[in-house]
Amino acid sequence: MNMRNQWPVLPIVAGLASGLLTGCGSDTGDSGGTGSSVVMGMSDDVLATDPASGYDPGSWLLFNNVFQSLLSFPKGATEPQPDLAKNCTFTDTRAMVYKCELKDGLKFSNGDPLTSEDVKFSFDRMLKIDDPAGPAIIFPMLDKVETPDAKTAVFHLKVPDATFPSKIASGAGSIVNHRQYDADGLRTDHKAVGSGPYKLESFDKDQAVFSVNGNYQGAAEAKNSGITLKFFHGDRTALKQALLDGDIDIAYRGLTAADIADLEQQADNKGVDVTEGSSAEVQHLVFNMKHPVAGKLGVRKAMAYLLDRDALIKDVYQGTATPLYSIIPAGIAGHNTAYFDTYGARPSRAKAAAALRADGIDGKVKLTLWSTPSRYGPATDEELKAIAGQLNASGLFDADVKSVAFDQYEKDIAQGKYGVYVKGWVPDYPDADNFTAPFFGKGNVLDNNYDNRTITGSIIPATAAQSDRSATDKDFGRLQNIVADELPVLPVWQAKQYAVARDGVYGLEYCLDASTVFRFWELSKS
Repeated sequence: MNMRNQWPVLPIVAGLASGLLTGCGSDTGDSGGTGSSVVMGMSDDVLATDPASGYDPGSWLLFNNVFQSLLSFPKGATEPQPDLAKNCTFTDTRAMVYKCELKDGLKFSNGDPLTSEDVKFSFDRMLKIDDPAGPAIIFPMLDKVETPDAKTAVFHLKVPDATFPSKIASGAGSIVNHRQYDADGLRTDHKAVGSGPYKLESFDKDQAVFSVNGNYQGAAEAKNSGITLKFFHGDRTALKQALLDGDIDIAYRGLTAADIADLEQQADNKGVDVTEGSSAEVQHLVFNMKHPVAGKLGVRKAMAYLLDRDALIKDVYQGTATPLYSIIPAGIAGHNTAYFDTYGARPSRAKAAAALRADGIDGKVKLTLWSTPSRYGPATDEELKAIAGQLNASGLFDADVKSVAFDQYEKDIAQGKYGVYVKGWVPDYPDADNFTAPFFGKGNVLDNNYDNRTITGSIIPATAAQSDRSATDKDFGRLQNIVADELPVLPVWQAKQYAVARDGVYGLEYCLDASTVFRFWELSKS
């Protein structure tokens, strides 16, 4: 699975699509929404309007409002529920055959009927196109889709995967109209035809305009008459000013931690409200296990003993995150505190020095921490400089920081040039599997030469095949403990989500949760 290397929700106002979540209301659809239209701004761009290509926060924001999936996540929940489907279930005990029955009377926004043919077409098309910037990489287990009738879709998997329902409930499971999309190539006209609560009326480099889809059949009830999404192309200052000037109603992705702190302190004077939500986005330091310095366990342990997460969050992120002590974040079933239990919460120079001595290391450890703010946000360099400062203050390290553009960064990581580098992760679906298999499974996204056969050969396959997800907690706990002992990664923080709205705008609290899906339909303006 590709790591969605995007600016984190922590130093910016952010969130990422993970599935079409169900809002309030009945299954009667909505003829045009109620209330005023809402204007929202974000610093991200939407890189794709075609679900076979987009695998970035902006694109999934669009997908989760314009398209539907067979399943979706009710707000605040992590268990997928039927959306386009009337019901879905594994028909075998091995979690290898998954059958969905569609609801009656489904239509796309242009009035075309939506049937199992469109379901099969959507998945076949995504896998065939296999766009490097798209979500096909989520479905290596999918063998074929059969359609015994117009209302039934049957997914045959190559290997057991009990998380398959969560994967198809994400933006990667968006169903497109087979009459409107090319089976062999991506759509390039910046148009979209889906069956979700909203229609994409227009799209250009500066904004996307959405209207309520009168043909929508689902549980979401639009509380507005439309959404205009304005793109600020990374200009965080302009985004904040547009909010204060009243040019936009909501600032979603792009405000820095300093902006958030300023707006919270002066909310009443500036006529805005700051809404905080939970998030499952995480950031780690990654160690190249073959590097001559970072490859030494004693060096990695010393860094784990010296890292002061609380100081980082206070000084760099101004409280807009929480310390992370394992690879599975809080709020996701299976989370434990393996790094806290092993290395403690407070820095210990004595333990760090002992770890270095035990590995035969004398003198200061010379080490470079590699950063790429062009992808992970403007605070990333500051964060890594603060970490280097913590290491150096111990007298045990001579650490510096180097920052490079993202394209070069990824190439250098793949070539094994870095010893320590930063990686962020926004989940595709809210399951512990999505924080473990992509990092430690075959062909993992970290490119850090870490391979533990117990994890890859036993724990990951066993947890993937377990349909009762609560029964995986013990195995995921074991995995986290192994990783904390061997230290291929060092978790740093878990994000909070923020959005800032002008007075009179409501519903943001229903748009910011661990599923990281922003629901247009919950927004209203008086």
